[in-house]
Amino acid sequence: MKIIWRLKTATVRDVYEAILERRKVAYTTVMTMMNVLEKKKYLKRRLADRAYVYQVTRTQDQVIRGMVKEFINRVFDGAAEPLMMRLVKDRHLSGKEFEKISQMIRESKEGK
Repeated sequence: MKIIWRLKTATVRDVYEAILERRKVAYTTVMTMMNVLEKKKYLKRRLADRAYVYQVTRTQDQVIRGMVKEFINRVFDGAAEPLMMRLVKDRHLSGKEFEKISQMIRESKEGK
């Protein structure tokens, strides 16, 4: 998804070659994953010059929001607190990130 967001439109070959720059992956694996994403309506495709060209149907924010919600539901039975506690305890948040989250919480409480 990140590659297609960056490129705006891409073929399986485009995505495959972009992934190959970082790690080895089979072309068929990329093709399968893109087909799954298309079936789930994250991507749409059109035929152009004997190849499917894919583009995203949802913004990065929409996808991340959905994935986080699904993760919290699946792993933490719908409760966000254990996830936040784990991030704080394992020190996955920098001081700046912690302050930003604290500010967001304060603003949410104030109704902003």
